[in-house]
Amino acid sequence: MSSHWERLDDSLRPSVLASVAAFERARPKLERITAEMESLVREVMDDAEDKPLFVTSRTKTVESFREKASRMVAPEPDAPPALQFPEPLRNLTDMVGVRVITTLPGENAQAANLIKRRRNIFDCRGDREKDIGSIESGTYGYSSRHLILRSIQNDVVRAYQEVLDPEAKANGSYMFELQIRTVFAHAWSEIEHDIRFKAQDPRAWSPFFDRQFTATAAMLETVEQAFSELHDRYETVTSFWDADGEGKVSLTPNRIKAVWQTLLPHVDRKADDDWGWAAELVAAHGLTKTIDLAALLQPAIISNVRKALDHRYSPGPDRLLDDLLLWQFGQRHIDLTAEDPALEQTPRRDSLQRRHQQMQRYRKASGF
Repeated sequence: MSSHWERLDDSLRPSVLASVAAFERARPKLERITAEMESLVREVMDDAEDKPLFVTSRTKTVESFREKASRMVAPEPDAPPALQFPEPLRNLTDMVGVRVITTLPGENAQAANLIKRRRNIFDCRGDREKDIGSIESGTYGYSSRHLILRSIQNDVVRAYQEVLDPEAKANGSYMFELQIRTVFAHAWSEIEHDIRFKAQDPRAWSPFFDRQFTATAAMLETVEQAFSELHDRYETVTSFWDADGEGKVSLTPNRIKAVWQTLLPHVDRKADDDWGWAAELVAAHGLTKTIDLAALLQPAIISNVRKALDHRYSPGPDRLLDDLLLWQFGQRHIDLTAEDPALEQTPRRDSLQRRHQQMQRYRKASGF
């Protein structure tokens, strides 16, 4: 696969070679800018609520610089050949690149907003999302947030500028690129870059590669969504245990329904069911706060109840909640929620007594 340098018009080669020589001479100072920008980004990310997995950076290589500096604009009739970047040392914003690698897609916006608010360090000159076009066109591609940032009165940048152009005034302002993407998108991008952009022989390419990259991008989006949903559910569940926050919310019928559907979505009722019965059952034992219900709906308790009663049919929420309360409170649950024992017919009391006896036998056999 021929490169831009190989296709470059001979009349433009002296200009590109001069730029490459200047870049090579200034590159050691540019590497210091790279380290400085990475350090500043890390400093900003220390204030992030969700810390990124890692921050990394790179300085453009001489070969990569020459290749990009050799790009020509599309030729026009009777017009001489022209470079896309006539002054690459001034026009290119990707000679220094910093990457912030996050865990979940939602963290990308958080990181970008945090960076953009630090106006005393960076001036944001560009902000775009690489996946917007694919979303709007109904296709798939890799997702990444790209910011073009300008440093403000930075001494390390001044040292570079003095080497690059000793006669010009060094103002400490330098444009560089910041990419923010998830670890999944990062892995996808690295593999795609190795295969798609580093390929030297076009004969080794196959349309099947494009199809596979599109398919993996679609799977990547699905996986990220699944992990995002898991994270949101985890945040919701842990909030139930905050005694001074969500945990202290009163157990109204709708609150019980919401907590139950979060913790036990596989054991549910019809969406329009009234959960007033549940509020009455838990209130009978003084369970009035969200944290009380969260403590009752624990996997170990549910597992023991299922083993003790050996349900022939999977119980719904009404039966399972009744059994959980019976497991926790025993005879007290029967006395508080069943019919008066003096009545002629006591079907609920009889059923609870049978289940209570099964639980007692299980406890004894299991060494509780």
